[in-house]
Amino acid sequence: MTATTHFIQLRDAAQVAPADLDTFFDQLPAVEEAFMLGEWRGGCFNSGHPGEAMLGKVKWRGKRFVSRNDVNPMLCENENGEVVASPILGSAQLREVLYRGVCTATMMYDTQPILDHFRKIDDNTVLGAMDRKGDAAPLYFYLQRFSG
Repeated sequence: MTATTHFIQLRDAAQVAPADLDTFFDQLPAVEEAFMLGEWRGGCFNSGHPGEAMLGKVKWRGKRFVSRNDVNPMLCENENGEVVASPILGSAQLREVLYRGVCTATMMYDTQPILDHFRKIDDNTVLGAMDRKGDAAPLYFYLQRFSG
């Protein structure tokens, strides 16, 4: 099974075990910083992580990587249905960081104890693991390159 096919199965599942997302993440290759530049639309898996509900409430739609020092981590849908940069959680930067044994592109929030680590599913899709200080497990999410 290809990584893309496996991703689609996990994304579309009614419920996904966090251990299955851990395994999938660990099987994927690292991502370089430059690969992440651009705008991405995102979504969550149905794993039961409490962060999934929070992202739904703020109408989170993705992330924008302008440069390694200029990242909009929270693109959200506003009351007019437009996707805009939200001040929720502030801004971020992009660096390569060792996580789960692999050095990969990682978004670091400027004012929050949160790191989003990325692994490549295919040329237009990445799997993200939000590692927040104090959380027992990461919140897994995905991003797909936006070309609109």
